[in-house]
Amino acid sequence: MNFRIEHDSMGPLQVPADALYQAQTQRAVQNFRLHPATMPAPFIRALLLIKQAAARANQQLGLLSEAKANAIAAAVEQQLQHLDLAQFPVSLYQTGSGTSSNMNANEVLATLASKILSTKAYEGVTQESAEKIHPNDHVNLGQSSNDTIPSAIHVSASLAIALELLPALTQFQHAIARLSAEQGDILKTGRTHLMDAMPVRFSQVFSGWLAQLSHAENHLRQQLSGLQQLAQGGTAVGTGVNAHPKFAALCCAELSKTTGLSFTPSDNFFFSLSSQDVAVACSGALKTLAVALMKIANDLRWMNSGPLAGLAEIELPELQPGSSIMPGKVNPVIPEAVVMACAQVIGHDSAITIAGQSGNFELNVMLPLVANNLLDSISLLAGSCSSLANQAITGLKIRQDTAAAALAKNPILVTALNPVIGYEQAAKIAKMAYSQQRPVLDVALELTNLSEAELRVLLDPARLADPGG
Repeated sequence: MNFRIEHDSMGPLQVPADALYQAQTQRAVQNFRLHPATMPAPFIRALLLIKQAAARANQQLGLLSEAKANAIAAAVEQQLQHLDLAQFPVSLYQTGSGTSSNMNANEVLATLASKILSTKAYEGVTQESAEKIHPNDHVNLGQSSNDTIPSAIHVSASLAIALELLPALTQFQHAIARLSAEQGDILKTGRTHLMDAMPVRFSQVFSGWLAQLSHAENHLRQQLSGLQQLAQGGTAVGTGVNAHPKFAALCCAELSKTTGLSFTPSDNFFFSLSSQDVAVACSGALKTLAVALMKIANDLRWMNSGPLAGLAEIELPELQPGSSIMPGKVNPVIPEAVVMACAQVIGHDSAITIAGQSGNFELNVMLPLVANNLLDSISLLAGSCSSLANQAITGLKIRQDTAAAALAKNPILVTALNPVIGYEQAAKIAKMAYSQQRPVLDVALELTNLSEAELRVLLDPARLADPGG
């Protein structure tokens, strides 16, 4: 490999000749070798957006020339259009403030912006084009890793939730609503403790799912207001040292223009630097959605079980062979994949909870982990919602014949006779019907004085599924 020599405050260092980054990034690459995972792309993009907004804000404040600000903004656009993750090689498991990732972005943009100035790659270049862009003095102007990295967490999570997760969740809800409208009137045996219970309509089951998803969605939307309040402007410890008093508001305004979301400065920079309470709460909302998706996925697996020895109430779309040894076997692969994704989200939440309490004095020092886990959870849940909508709910068929046959033999229908004949007599009928594998109606005719017409009304599954209707 060919190298060039770069310098930082600690001295000279060899850096790969074709790298856009400089000495501080190279030191981080050499120091942090715990694991090959690097910071996720959505986080890098958010970090770049902040650098662009900061450059424009500093230009408006007269702290950065128009030429330099435009060059930095153009460098950001280059990376946003064709993000080269090889230029962001710093390990996820780095210094807890994320300083190495902040400097990585500063150095890449300084290199690109310097090239843009020297080659006059945009209009309006002045004699200043001969000057180099410095990663600290220009790209990082008015910023610290300590406010920029928490802000990048909030920006990246806000964008991922608003543009990725919520649309996927809406898509999933619409798919369930369509299924309910098309096939929801079909009756089935309800189950509690996995045991036969009173009858329900599929539409009622689906309404429970939709309510779970709506509940989770409401919690997620509530988190956006907190995520859109940024630490940017607090700089090193929350006091705002070396940042213009108007920098925070201008930077947030520029970010809002670029992203279409409404970002504002935090009400308290000390809170936003020293804690990750907003991220912890957001992770809790993501975990709530994961729990809902896991419940729905497992319901699908149970109802699809069979096709002969299980419940076989529904047929999920057949997507792939299910066994390498048993011909013809087809498994509920999408619900199974979703259950695993949800388990990972729950695990991420535990790690984020631990990270959240690692705010020592004026700074939380587990920020890269929070960023990675939060974004991975959002991505996993968005993918789960889309997969369930497109590959499980769409194309699902309810097996009305199987559901009706099981319902006809359900001894628990006798519950409807409790007010007429009493609990103990009803229990006797239920046990006899089950042991003799006979319909409850036939046994009730033998053991009560009720007429067949009366029993048919009382034991009608449709009436029992809608007792108030």
